Amino acid sequence: MIRVGVVGYGVIGRRVADAVAAQPDMSVVGIVKKNPDYKARIAVSKGFPIYALDGESRKLFEKAAIPIAGEIRDLVKAVDIVVDASPGEAGAANQEIYRSLGCKVIYQGGEDADVADVSFVAQCNFEKAEGKNSARVVSCNTTGLCRVLYALDTNFGVKLARVVIVRRATDPDEPEKGIIDAVSIDPKIPSHHGPDVNTVLPNFKVISAALKIPTTHMHVHTLIVTLRDATVTKDKVIDVLNGTTRVITVSKGEGFKTTGQVFDYAREMGRWRSDLYEVAIWKDSVNIIDGELYFYMGVGQEAIVVPENVDAIRALSGGYTRDESIRMTNKTLNILK
Repeated sequence: MIRVGVVGYGVIGRRVADAVAAQPDMSVVGIVKKNPDYKARIAVSKGFPIYALDGESRKLFEKAAIPIAGEIRDLVKAVDIVVDASPGEAGAANQEIYRSLGCKVIYQGGEDADVADVSFVAQCNFEKAEGKNSARVVSCNTTGLCRVLYALDTNFGVKLARVVIVRRATDPDEPEKGIIDAVSIDPKIPSHHGPDVNTVLPNFKVISAALKIPTTHMHVHTLIVTLRDATVTKDKVIDVLNGTTRVITVSKGEGFKTTGQVFDYAREMGRWRSDLYEVAIWKDSVNIIDGELYFYMGVGQEAIVVPENVDAIRALSGGYTRDESIRMTNKTLNILK
């Protein structure tokens, strides 16, 4: 069994802890929390031992009468790998703890790329992470783009990808961060997403732009991709996408008119928290116009990186092939392909 500690128990950390606990070859030794909020009580109810972030955090838990098993250093000493799901850039602040105790660590996409030995998306570069001391599972949008662009590049060759990302404003449990009755423009082009894709897929350029709208479920991407294969048809593209793991195609004719219906689909699949681990591509939108490939896709920001974290644990641990790990993870998370 691979002994795993999860640092941070928010949107990603909670999901990763449940996913790790569901694996036949892993166990959750404990989770690290800074504050004794309702999420800490959820961890207690699930049987996950809680470790305080530091001495000040320990006092808060003692005052709240929530039992703790120690502090972050105690957990790191007891595990093989840490998944750091702390809020953006807080993971880098914990880096010295992991290094000093010789613990392998997986960071999230909110950290800079140089925090880890490799930026990671399972189906794109599993082998590059094998045996490394650290990996960074890239952000939700970057993960979605990497999955799809890797499949297109492998089958048809990608020269250039241009992406416009309509982002959800905030996560459902953080409404105070949202925008109301407005569209928030990120004036920097490219946005960070394109260069971040290149930390995983460096062989073609990705130019991205992003804006935020007042919704909490899913991002939507518009892609315009220049392919090297001039003979490609939209049917060939759809066939490749249908054959790509952790990618699904949906259509308006099937009732998928909004991101809400994609979310409802995941809910009716019996997924934990109605989570969508896959990229959802509207196959009605797939088209080739003047040699350019166009399509829309949706990315569920709360869950898409969860299977990547599980696969990253196996990659850093060693002893698994890419396909073995993806099959195991897909089975336990009810990912159909």
